[in-house]
Amino acid sequence: MSAPPINDPNPKTTASAANAIKQKEKVVKLYTRDPCLGDDKNGMGSSIWGSVNLEHPATFETMAMEPGLKRAIVEDMDRFVRRREFYKKVGKAWKRGYLLYGPPGTGKSSLIAAMANYLKFDVYDLELTSIHSNYDLRRILLSTTNRSILVIADIDCSLEMHDRQFDEQQQFVYQQQQSNNRLTLSGLLNFIDGLWSSCGDERIIVFTTNHKDRLDPALLRPGRMDVHIHMSYCTTSGFRILASNYLGFHGNDNPHRLWGEIEGLIESTEVTPAEVAEELMKSDDVDVALDGLANFLKRNKVENDETEEGANKIENQEAKRQKMDDHNVNKIGGGGFGRGRGRGRLMKQ
Repeated sequence: MSAPPINDPNPKTTASAANAIKQKEKVVKLYTRDPCLGDDKNGMGSSIWGSVNLEHPATFETMAMEPGLKRAIVEDMDRFVRRREFYKKVGKAWKRGYLLYGPPGTGKSSLIAAMANYLKFDVYDLELTSIHSNYDLRRILLSTTNRSILVIADIDCSLEMHDRQFDEQQQFVYQQQQSNNRLTLSGLLNFIDGLWSSCGDERIIVFTTNHKDRLDPALLRPGRMDVHIHMSYCTTSGFRILASNYLGFHGNDNPHRLWGEIEGLIESTEVTPAEVAEELMKSDDVDVALDGLANFLKRNKVENDETEEGANKIENQEAKRQKMDDHNVNKIGGGGFGRGRGRGRLMKQ
């Protein structure tokens, strides 16, 4: 059997291979908006984005996260990028929204960099506080490219979302009056999940917050923030990854004398991956670094225990005061009526 002629390659295969190589070699860019720069001639505002190479080295292999969570994120992204025809078939804009929430220092920025490095997507870092109207928001977001990640950090601090405090009729009138001269939650939602959301393909929007409970429920639903990722305090799995990253030490292969103690302290206290990493960076010597980390965790545990003890003491005092108040109400109001009002008041709260 003769070999196929080398001058007659499959055009589709060749194009696909070329695109794969091009994508693999792509230099990821980090774009940020400079409000001091003017618009371009076509009015789309592309000139207001300045860029640098994203040289953040974060990867999913180096992220101090639970292995199962990392696998789930990668699988979700892989499924998203290969479903162009699926999104078209079901009539949905080809985009995906992620919410990263948790205390400061838990790796939200590093996860965004790892996502960008994995997908080879450019990153647009958008400061909502520098945008003054819904019109500006649409104009700026339309200037972003496909195959990109739009980052809106600290969403709970970036936007005054008070326009949802009105009832529906008041809110409609208010939006009509204000939509063009101020930035509103409704304007943001319209771009994320409204008609404007279909302007562009293969886009990811990442929101971050330290306080998920402060977000308007309208932002949290699927179609806007599709995947909620809790960035937790450091776990034992995270510690092993950090020890490997910073010290080249793998405790499972040759356990250190402090290994078990450190893992026990990490499980019993709240410490962020950033805090653990900072301690491990203080020395190249494994013994010195782990000894310093163990001492830091002990101090942290004592402080946490004292804080928790103080909070419990205040809670107990409040409970006693409430009990005395209820007792006095019962004496004045008489038996069932006083108790009934007390229960009703507490249930309403």
